[in-house]
Amino acid sequence: MSIINILFIGDIIGKPGLSMVETWIPGLIKKYKADFVIANGENASDGKGCTVKEGELLFKLGIHVITGGNHTWDKFQSQDYLKVEPRSLRPLNYPRGTRGFGYFIADTEKGKIAVLNLQGRTFMPTIDCPFRSAEWAISKFKSETKIIIVDMHAEATAEKIAMSNFLDGKVSALLGTHTHIQTSDERILPNGTAYITDVGMTGPYDSVIGMKVQPALNRFLYQTPQKYETAKDDVHLCGIFIKINQETGKAVEIERIIFPEFETKQSE
Repeated sequence: MSIINILFIGDIIGKPGLSMVETWIPGLIKKYKADFVIANGENASDGKGCTVKEGELLFKLGIHVITGGNHTWDKFQSQDYLKVEPRSLRPLNYPRGTRGFGYFIADTEKGKIAVLNLQGRTFMPTIDCPFRSAEWAISKFKSETKIIIVDMHAEATAEKIAMSNFLDGKVSALLGTHTHIQTSDERILPNGTAYITDVGMTGPYDSVIGMKVQPALNRFLYQTPQKYETAKDDVHLCGIFIKINQETGKAVEIERIIFPEFETKQSE
């Protein structure tokens, strides 16, 4: 059985997340013998989008495709980057005519790999249907490759689980992003699709999902807009490692990664 090893890095938050990736991704690629690396970079540019600066750094480090989400649009320069770099994605199910690409098919030494970026609609902007968009994209991919990795960028757990049932057996992996908190429900579904509700955040955890604590608290306390500032401390890397059968496109193993692991006991 021929195996393709896939490494997926969860939402990278600003300079702390980028520094973490820069320090540890070479070792992770070596440890897992990764053939292909994907990272969600919608927050790479100080929490807002992914510009050419962050994109080129991530590609230089060995990441093959960068996925996005709703925050991709928060910095205009990241929109310009989407127009010229097909490996830096935005969710496919934005309205027709939106800048950028929703999927990428990469040629590798082990064959073609398709990466599809989708965005949920529950508690998020009302855009085109991610389910129908996925159906359309997969119909295009199936003549080229059986290896299909989906980044499902969504707020609601139910929407991600619904999508996993909709696509089970049609894609190799459905990996949730956006909520920045890694879930412990990684598994292989009955028809061979690897799944996790959220890969987690690569960034500072002394924060409110990446944002400095006080302005985030003020949002809730005063119900008014606050300046976004990326936090800096207690940085961790979250990711997923998947082994996929090259002939069938089905996942045979999934492993959750968090580095360094959190302390679970108070020091005496």
